[in-house]
Amino acid sequence: MHPAGKDSPVLHILYISFLQTRIFSDLKVILLWLTGAIACIYVPVLNETPIRVLLALPLVLFIPGYSLIAALFPTDEDLDLIERIALSFGLSIAVVLLIGLGLNYTPWGIRLDPVVISLSLFTIIMVFIAQGRRAMTDPDSRYRFPADEIMAGVHEEFFPKEGNRTDKILSVILLVSIIAAIGTTIFVIAFPREGEKFTEFYILGEKRMAADYPDRLFIGEEYPMYIGVGNHEYRNVSYTVEVHQMTMETDESGNVSYITRMNLTDRLSVLVPHNETVILPYNLSTADIGYNRIEFLLFNESVPDRDVRGMERINQSYRDLHLWVKVLG
Repeated sequence: MHPAGKDSPVLHILYISFLQTRIFSDLKVILLWLTGAIACIYVPVLNETPIRVLLALPLVLFIPGYSLIAALFPTDEDLDLIERIALSFGLSIAVVLLIGLGLNYTPWGIRLDPVVISLSLFTIIMVFIAQGRRAMTDPDSRYRFPADEIMAGVHEEFFPKEGNRTDKILSVILLVSIIAAIGTTIFVIAFPREGEKFTEFYILGEKRMAADYPDRLFIGEEYPMYIGVGNHEYRNVSYTVEVHQMTMETDESGNVSYITRMNLTDRLSVLVPHNETVILPYNLSTADIGYNRIEFLLFNESVPDRDVRGMERINQSYRDLHLWVKVLG
């Protein structure tokens, strides 16, 4: 008797790939590399070393495409090695862009954790499918990564059995140059030059989108929204966010605006590490009519005294945002 559900295609692939065939070497390397990359992203000691860049870049630029190619083409007659490698780079970029586009329309957004989880799940699923399809392929036509042939070819190219002393010295110099170039590239990526310093400051609506901002406020009601602060100052910064309710009017000409009333309603402090973004949930509310503008001010470590008010306070802020509203009783 066969186990229940054995005829299911999914269970059949599972049975063949993981009970009858050892996992193929290139797929095993992908899974090990994926595990190492995730560890270097989240383990406190490892995520501060250049190893993080070395392992994480292929997770974005190569591994998703290679796993997809492995799932689509299980035989060695489909594509040769050069075609597989070239398509892996191109498809990886396409897969990452599509995953990012999809995440942009979810509540999680394009952030580190959702991106890592999505890429990891995609890669694992593709590896699982590739393992199953290869296992069901005839062993004589099954694709196998030619690691031994590649190593033998490299050794023969750089250290030929036949050749004079000058050729061997030039081969060694070429090999050292290639290694030095790769090492320099990794160093530049891992330790980039300090670029422009700036801070992102933005507000989002209830659905964490740059839309659906509240524009009609009823006294006593709360309107959920979010305040985002992204630190690119190359240092940890303790920010202060102030929320002011204001009344702005214009003169008879309509060309000059001035503040007639300004009331501080909230002050939030947030420590943001370099190259990270903090999104704060915030409930907007008002207790009085007459206001027509909500002002969001961001200060980076230096906050002016409370007697600094009006446009002078806005001008002294590091970043400022505002919403035009109508307060109803």
